[in-house]
Amino acid sequence: MDDLPNGVASCTGLFEEKVDSQELFKGHFLHAFRDTVRLPSSALAKREYVVHPGAVMIIPLMDGNDGDLQIVLERQFRYPIGQVMIEFPAGKLDPGEDCFHCAQRELLEETGYSATHWARAGVLHPVIAYSTEFIDIWFARGLTAGKQKLDDGEFLDVFTTTSTQLLQWCAQGQITDGKTLTGALWLQNVLSGAWTLDWQEVS
Repeated sequence: MDDLPNGVASCTGLFEEKVDSQELFKGHFLHAFRDTVRLPSSALAKREYVVHPGAVMIIPLMDGNDGDLQIVLERQFRYPIGQVMIEFPAGKLDPGEDCFHCAQRELLEETGYSATHWARAGVLHPVIAYSTEFIDIWFARGLTAGKQKLDDGEFLDVFTTTSTQLLQWCAQGQITDGKTLTGALWLQNVLSGAWTLDWQEVS
């Protein structure tokens, strides 16, 4: 059996060919389509999906007063599910924006922190069934507090906690945001030494 990712890359027999595309909706944020595709069996099927510009998520690390590692998080009300969610700082890319510059911008705008050291962890595709969205995952450290620059109508509660508490909240189901759960997995493996990061100093 082929191993991944080579096995995935060679599975051309699973590919679907776009035959036609219909725009369903174009709003300020969402852009939805319904495509007709030809399946590997040659039958036709419909695929509805949302085009997304992409986003970043930041896992900000800082030393606490007692020397313990602290994690910067946010609480934010998410209207579609009607709940206040605990999340890592994140935000979507502006047109033509570089992922790293977006990460720097979003960290400062949402939390007020700037960072001297950055490391790109990887990429997450959060909703592969119906969206093109990707989330670039970044770690930041060497934090300096500053002033938030929130968008109009954006309300966030920024706070810090320990990695132990964060993982407990994940285990207890108090954190259910997909990107934050992925970030917690990445953080857990980095702290254990199982996964490594290539840190870069940013002037």
